[in-house]
Amino acid sequence: MKLDLKALQKKIHKMYADEITALGEEGTLRHLERGLAWDLSGTLSAGGVLVFPHITISDCAYQIAACAQACLDSGADRVIVISVLHAFDDAMDASRHRVADGSDPSVEPWWGIQGPGIDGREEWRGDHALVNWRYIWEAEVKRRGLAENKVPEVIERYPYLAAGQPDKLPGIEALRKIARDAVVVSTADPFHHGIGYGDSKEDASQPDEAGLQRARGMIEEAIAYLEKGDYPGYQQSCIRAKSDARDSGQVYRYLRGPMKGEIRDLTYSDATGLYDQPPPTWVAGALIEWTPVD
Repeated sequence: MKLDLKALQKKIHKMYADEITALGEEGTLRHLERGLAWDLSGTLSAGGVLVFPHITISDCAYQIAACAQACLDSGADRVIVISVLHAFDDAMDASRHRVADGSDPSVEPWWGIQGPGIDGREEWRGDHALVNWRYIWEAEVKRRGLAENKVPEVIERYPYLAAGQPDKLPGIEALRKIARDAVVVSTADPFHHGIGYGDSKEDASQPDEAGLQRARGMIEEAIAYLEKGDYPGYQQSCIRAKSDARDSGQVYRYLRGPMKGEIRDLTYSDATGLYDQPPPTWVAGALIEWTPVD
């Protein structure tokens, strides 16, 4: 069944707003406290990258909190968030498939990097990937009682169609320049799985211990490709895992150079209601730490 992408986009935004409301102030504070279990600020200060998910906020807010807290604790004046850019338009989605099949990304009108302050396309404005991040960031700033002039500048960037060659992506050198004096975090839902995502009933795993182990294995496969700087291999691994981070991962690896990746925490969200499909239909969310390699 063909998805109505525009209707899905509206449904996701309503779902995110409802989930944030349901989390409430008390639930938010619990997640902020839980995020303190990790101290990842040194990784960012050393030039590494942290990756957080954008699944259901009640399932992953503590992972987002750990990244926001690391940014604030790093002492950096600027935070760059490399986001996923979802295709909620049939033509935009078709371009991703063409490029995945080997076509030239430079002929696609969406090829490049979007974001606030960049002239050009503005599909980023309708994306949901950083809704939860913005909420948790503001909640942590409020929890700390930080004055406005003590809060780092946050710059969002949304690459599209890196195509195994992030160095050729329009806008990459401008991003590389501002990243020199910034810490970098990113978002990814690195494993979409089950009937609602096109897997057969026979092949679909439940999000139990075995299913999460399957997700871990696929995420670690992608990490291994990115560690080697094998961007085409990483892109194909993302396609197999139905990861939405094929572009963002290539970009932060190019910006920061050789790194070692590690899954620090793994969780999941049920997505059966989102797609009106039977279970199992779910998404894995991971807190991933990328440490620079000397």
